[in-house]
Amino acid sequence: MMWACQVNQADGCSLLPDRLVDPSFSHATRAADLAAMGREAVDLLVVGAGVTGTGIARDAAMRGIRTVLIDKGDFGSGTTGRSSRLVHGGLRYLELGDWRLVFEASRERRTLLRIAPHLVWPRSFLFPVHAGGRVPAWKLATGMWLYDLLAAFRNVRHHRMLSKRGLQRAEPALRSQGLRGGARYFDAQCDDSRLALANARDARRHGALVANYVQADRFSVTDGHVRGVHATDAIGRGTLAIRALVVVNATGPWADGLRAQLGEPPALRRTKGAHVAVPRERLGNREAVTITSPIDGRVMFVVPWGDLTYVGTTDTDTAESPDDVRATAEDVVYLLRSANAYFPDARLGPQDVRSTWAGLRCLLGTLTNGAPSAMSREHRIIEGASGLISVVGGKLTTYRSMAAEAVDLTARRLVALDGRPVPPKARTDREPLPGGEVRDLDLLVRDLEREETPRPVAERLVRTYGSEATAVVRLARSDPSLARPIVERHPSLRAELVHAIRREMAIKLSDLLVRRTHVFHEAEHHALPEAPALVELAASELEWSAARKAQELAAYLEDVDRSLAFRGELGS
Repeated sequence: MMWACQVNQADGCSLLPDRLVDPSFSHATRAADLAAMGREAVDLLVVGAGVTGTGIARDAAMRGIRTVLIDKGDFGSGTTGRSSRLVHGGLRYLELGDWRLVFEASRERRTLLRIAPHLVWPRSFLFPVHAGGRVPAWKLATGMWLYDLLAAFRNVRHHRMLSKRGLQRAEPALRSQGLRGGARYFDAQCDDSRLALANARDARRHGALVANYVQADRFSVTDGHVRGVHATDAIGRGTLAIRALVVVNATGPWADGLRAQLGEPPALRRTKGAHVAVPRERLGNREAVTITSPIDGRVMFVVPWGDLTYVGTTDTDTAESPDDVRATAEDVVYLLRSANAYFPDARLGPQDVRSTWAGLRCLLGTLTNGAPSAMSREHRIIEGASGLISVVGGKLTTYRSMAAEAVDLTARRLVALDGRPVPPKARTDREPLPGGEVRDLDLLVRDLEREETPRPVAERLVRTYGSEATAVVRLARSDPSLARPIVERHPSLRAELVHAIRREMAIKLSDLLVRRTHVFHEAEHHALPEAPALVELAASELEWSAARKAQELAAYLEDVDRSLAFRGELGS
């Protein structure tokens, strides 16, 4: 039995059996689950392990539905892990009159703050109003009251309108010329890729079979009905047939490609959302700031992330493959110009960009439906003639309710197929995600500090792992080499890499540095000087050959090149 520190506001820190620190969610787990997938027919196969797919797998497994979850990449490595890292009610959707979506998103935000407080946390936003801006003060004030109203006045905190002087006190670096005032409102920020990972882990804890890096090559069709897939293990290079009564396509921007295999028409309009991360001291922002780009009027965000600030997002139609999408020089210049218009002393240039990321969002509709920013973020569940269920559209914030809807449909299908009892609804809104049992994050930070963990490290561990932070600390204490930082002057520990391999199914170097720890985006030089040593550390756990080590290092260099490819386009 594993043990960890569970925090209770009344009782403090006590040692309890930790059902969430699961030592079996590793590469060995993956191999065992792959073998079982090839042997056993299941009720449900979910293709796609972004936050929607992992949410579906968790919900289904909690209902007792025998479930398999696979993805051609890592958990949250597609659109989910390239988001604006926000769980928000959708203030900008009020302009579209999409009140129902704002109401739903506000409810889901409350739920995620409760079940995963280490992965979803409150964030204050300032919304400045300048003379001649697209959003006048009266319209902003009306929108703020509606925003709180649609949250049933149970928002993170109620908004407050600010005068020019009040806004300048809150954010001194904001452009003062033409400033009329603004508002402070509250939403939430999240660790997007780790949110998907947490759902995948909890799905397996409830009985699902789970594996990343498994490519669904083609559907298995019997009597005109989809009954599974033929797949390839991208790591072991073996093939397998996965049999399932119901198949759900939750592959985001890849969804139309899978549907096309069955002759289904396209349903999605794909647009690109790009972000840039710069040193926070260059912008000087204290809080998150919602801005309207002076270039095209699009609502976008300037958001703190540790020592960095990221700016995003764009929203442009694209024909790029979801496998190759990246931030271009045009994207970067647009984002920097928009930020500089509000923070004129920053004078950000391409040389200030630490990293970039970009993903494809899926909107319901076609190119004839108007500007991308004016299109709804609603989702749709499509039932194909062959029985394939595809979840398309939607947004990260509402993934859990989308998942419940997809599993409701799956449950009805299964009842109709074999007459089984209707499974009860899953309590996905009540049961914490792994690490989410901690109620008071600050208390846990203080507990780690008392055990001689430096505060920046303690804060990072608690924010990343919640109640599981103690497991990482114990690992670091067991081996002095693991107590070293992944990168100098960064609060991450090498113990986190071993933890990720043993308990978070990290398979590749990019899994470790891009999604499990975010060192890729946060550290200067993307941890390239340390990469060879980190490859050796991973190899000792994963038993990589010399050829595999070289392959992992080369793949990571490609990730870095993609993030900084815009520099070549600018000639810098």
